[in-house]
Amino acid sequence: MQAKTRSWNRFTPTRKHLWIATLEGAPATVVQTLLNGPFLTGYLLYLGATSAQIGLVLAMTTIVNVGQILMAFFMQRWKNRKLQILIFGGLHRILWAATGLIPLLLDRDLWIPAYIALYTSAFLSNAFGGVVWSTLMADMVPSSVRARYFGIRNMTLNALGALCLFAGGQILDKLGNEAGFEVLYLVIGTAAVLNVIAYLFYPNPPFEPSAESGLLPMLTRPMKDTSYIRATAFLSFWLFLQGIAVPLFSYVMLKLLQVSYETISVLTVLQTAVMMISFYVWGNLNARWSNRRLLFWTLPLLSLSCLLWGMLAWLPVLPVLIAVHILLGAGTGGFNQLAFNFIIGDTPRGERPMFIAMYNTLTGLAAFLGPLLGGVLYEKAEGLPLWVQQYGIAAGTGTIMLVLALTLGRKVLLERQSRRTKTKDAG
Repeated sequence: MQAKTRSWNRFTPTRKHLWIATLEGAPATVVQTLLNGPFLTGYLLYLGATSAQIGLVLAMTTIVNVGQILMAFFMQRWKNRKLQILIFGGLHRILWAATGLIPLLLDRDLWIPAYIALYTSAFLSNAFGGVVWSTLMADMVPSSVRARYFGIRNMTLNALGALCLFAGGQILDKLGNEAGFEVLYLVIGTAAVLNVIAYLFYPNPPFEPSAESGLLPMLTRPMKDTSYIRATAFLSFWLFLQGIAVPLFSYVMLKLLQVSYETISVLTVLQTAVMMISFYVWGNLNARWSNRRLLFWTLPLLSLSCLLWGMLAWLPVLPVLIAVHILLGAGTGGFNQLAFNFIIGDTPRGERPMFIAMYNTLTGLAAFLGPLLGGVLYEKAEGLPLWVQQYGIAAGTGTIMLVLALTLGRKVLLERQSRRTKTKDAG
């Protein structure tokens, strides 16, 4: 009995919070997996969207991040982060899941406008909740275990995401679009409700406010950190270039290469499996090397995931797509995890909401313009030889990305950090 008591006592509040954050991620992963990637593109095509409209939808998730600046300021006055997560995180899940009702309630000519309206509202709520969640995670997860914890958490949740991808692809292939999406949205709606319930178990640690009281002084604090703003500006331009090609991979496979849902789901499962392993690997590497140095090493992987599309000129489709998805999984897993650690770990605690908001606003604006331009490029290329759409745009973008990574990226991300940057509070 005494041994059991000691074992229970070792389950500290910190460990409890880490478990809550991991378990809450399970229904969130179900929602995000079945409403994103090839399923998002497939559903939009089912609703009748063009490539330009698909590019607009894909870009909308990032442009709304501009709202995070106001949220970072608003947080200084309303400090109940648990309630903020419940409201804004819940609205995101419910509104996004509600897109499944569009074919049931509206006339066909309203399907795409209604989807864009619900999707934009959902991700505006997500933007507000995102800056809150990031600061909450920074306080919940001790800096000493942050890299490994997020590596393990992301690896575990991506394993669940891989199962959802495979199952979702099988459902759509077996039942077809109309019945298949009805089944998927039943699962999504259930997971969305469970996700909102899970938010109730989050802790509500004390919030450390900014030393500034006005919006303008708070806004200028990140701008004065030269090392931070240079890295953020570079990563923003990088995401703009990446957004031209990567978000439209599913469009190219589904519409231009006529790849089946089942094959795409298997490829996406492969990408997710690689990403899952990479989370653990990048997390362990991050315990030794800085966020920025490792971020640099993700850039060539992402560049090659676009550049390799050019191999379709000589090789069969499937081997090329396998190589593309392996590189994309390894690169995206590292980039997303390290960028998140960068904005919550390399920023001062009291000013963290505005630093996070500034990063997400700049990268969000860039990532909005990228898919928007990509959708227009694919639409304009319809009158050109087919290879331009099938692999020309992606390979050309990848070439530019690789050159940028090895030149400007090397200079910005591998620069020697100032003493002030090194001594920031990472807690």
